Formats: sequence, structure tokens, C-alpha cells
Amino acid sequence: MSASNPRIVVLGSINMDLITRTPSLPDPGETVMGTSFTTAPGGKGANQAIAAAKAGSSVAFLGAVGDDEFGVTLRHTLTAAGIDDTAVRTAAGSSGIATITVDDHAENSIVVVPGANGTVRDLTDDDRTAIAGADILLCQLEIPIDTVVAAFEYAHSRGVITILNPSPVQDLPDALVAATDVLVVNEAEEARIGHRADEVEQVVTTLGAKGARYRGSQSFEVSAPRIEAVDTTGAGDAFAGALAASWSAGPRAAVEWATAAGSFAATRPGASASSGTRAEIDALRDAVAR
Repeated sequence: MSASNPRIVVLGSINMDLITRTPSLPDPGETVMGTSFTTAPGGKGANQAIAAAKAGSSVAFLGAVGDDEFGVTLRHTLTAAGIDDTAVRTAAGSSGIATITVDDHAENSIVVVPGANGTVRDLTDDDRTAIAGADILLCQLEIPIDTVVAAFEYAHSRGVITILNPSPVQDLPDALVAATDVLVVNEAEEARIGHRADEVEQVVTTLGAKGARYRGSQSFEVSAPRIEAVDTTGAGDAFAGALAASWSAGPRAAVEWATAAGSFAATRPGASASSGTRAEIDALRDAVAR
């Protein structure tokens, strides 16, 4: 992968994950004893921003945290990764949280409370300034979709490449489809979106352990490196962040590199913490090439 350093803006969610492990998930009305409790920064927007920054890009994050203790921690998570948090807003009330219970069979139940993420209902002047100065705008759908539409339309008006990871999957407004340059989906999301994906000029589909495929000016598939998977939670976000970081190298090189990034993330536990550095991704990709 070339040493280019694209300027990436990520507009999206940032949460604190509250993770409880227990031998079995409780039935309604039942209390069970847990075996561990941890907190970890999350949110697809923040995960992808951190992945892009670790992959070597200059990244700014747009979104909101609450005025609680989690908000302070989440901001530190961004800045510790070298991400510009200048335009991140502080909203009254709770930061976004996800309460996650995982049992010994890897089954889980998750409750997400948007908190401050739900307050990102328009673009600020700081948001527009950041987007106008970017090479790429990367978004997901964990904040109000109207804000994503407005951001993509503004980015298009300024010649900024737009990459959309439409997760959690939902019906896509015509205006959002029209303003999307690159769609990044998994197979389930692609099936759910259906023909709308055909309206986007370039589509990258992740295929799990099989790799990824690209449809655009050309069509091809990329195989994934063989790895010992530990936790696939952050693999999709690592893929999206690395894809944005390497997009300037061209679709084939970018998809190959992002596939290696997603595979690397699956070898480590956690979400944002599992994404690899440029050197780590290169090492895995080069090992496969040999």
C-alpha cells in the first residue's frame, strides 16, 4: 500500500459499550450471576475513524458525546488515536451506550441507547468546514439519517468522495443513494438493500472469511487471508476504515488491503481496539502474497 495520507472525515456514532459475561442469558424476569464486566469505547463511527487513523490517514471525527464521564473518556479515545475531535459536540445528558450481555456459547443480547448520538440532527458550520477540507467522507447509519443525507449532499457539492456503510441497514432515501460514491455492505445488508445497490456506481461487499468483492468500473473478488479468528466484532469496521484510508490507491489495491485489515481485526478481541496499524496490515497481506 502506498504511503498516501488522505484526509478523512467520519461523521457517525460514538458509544460506550458496557459488556457483561454470564454462563447463560437470563429469561424474562430472571436474574443470573455474571462472570465479568468491562467497558469499551464503541460505535460504528468511532470504530471506523480509529481504524482509518491507525491505518495511516489524517482523520477528523464529527458527532456528539454527552456531558457525562463517558463523554470525557470517549473524547480521549479519539485523541489518543490521533483523531481531530475539534468539531465533536457535547450534548446535555448521556453519551451513547450499548449494554451487551454475552453468554458462554457466544450468544448475546444488546440494548443500544443513542443518547448524544441522537442529537446530531443537523450540520454545524464546523462540520461543513471539516467536510469541505476532506478527501473522503465516511458515514454509517447510527445517527439520524437526515444528517447523513445533508452531509453527503454537501460533500458532493465540494467534490469530496463519499463512502457509505449503511449499517444498521434500513431503507435508503433517494437523495442518499444519489450522493453515494462507494457503498460498503456485507452480504445480508446487500440483500436487504436490494436493487438500490445497483444505483450506486461502486459497491464493495464483504464476504466474511471468503474475502470481498467489488463492482464498479470492473468486477472482481479478493480472497481473505487464512487466520485463526478470535473475535469478528470489529472486522467490518476495520475493513471500512482501511478501505477509506487506501481508496486513493485504486479499487483493487484498496479492497485487497481492506480485506487484510478486516482479517487482522478478527485475530484480536474488541471493536476499535482490534484494528491494525499500517505495518500490521501490510505484514498480513505480504505473508499471504508469499
